[in-house]
Amino acid sequence: MTEHRPGPSEFNRQVIEEFRANGGSVGGMFQGATLMLLTTTGARSGRPRTNPVVYLRDRDRIFVFGSNAGRPKNPDWHHNLLADPRCTVEIGTGDGQIATYAATAEPVEGAERDRIYDIQCRRDPAFTAYQAGTSRTIPVIALTRAAPGAGEERNQAIARFLVRVHDDLRGPRRDPRRGRRLLRGTTRQRAGRAVRLRATASGPEARPALPALLRRAPRPSHQ
Repeated sequence: MTEHRPGPSEFNRQVIEEFRANGGSVGGMFQGATLMLLTTTGARSGRPRTNPVVYLRDRDRIFVFGSNAGRPKNPDWHHNLLADPRCTVEIGTGDGQIATYAATAEPVEGAERDRIYDIQCRRDPAFTAYQAGTSRTIPVIALTRAAPGAGEERNQAIARFLVRVHDDLRGPRRDPRRGRRLLRGTTRQRAGRAVRLRATASGPEARPALPALLRRAPRPSHQ
């Protein structure tokens, strides 16, 4: 019998579920890696797209790398961030919890890009191999937590919406404390909860449908 190997989308989904079920920790090929979940807005679809990515923390910023394992093209999430730099970060806090917050992305260029990428290569030699294996310059993206202000309520609403929708639609997951699968209701019940998230919230905690919310909200200014 041929062994089933998950495709990229299925593999990402498995990593995302494990990350969320285990407070930001995953095993397998990512065990011990500094991994986070990055949610961008699809440049063509306008829908949220979540990807596990390796990050580097340097002072008050987080950096992610569009290595795409040394493939010829940049990853889709990089293209999404160029179209809309607003994103959501999910990152383990080291105590079994996950911090979720809105951030803005900015490409890092020139000597600063080289400095950051060199630090990452020294931490993980695979990134040296990735750069050597492609003719493109692997992009480095800085993620800065959105500052409190007029747009913070909107940013937090997006972050809460993403987490709740993913939780309701992803189906069964494992309880990290007992290793058991937790049932989150039937497909109809999960779909109903997702609809209520979009349609019934009101007041400052309102969570309108994400594409409509993104279209209405003003684009934040960048320093």
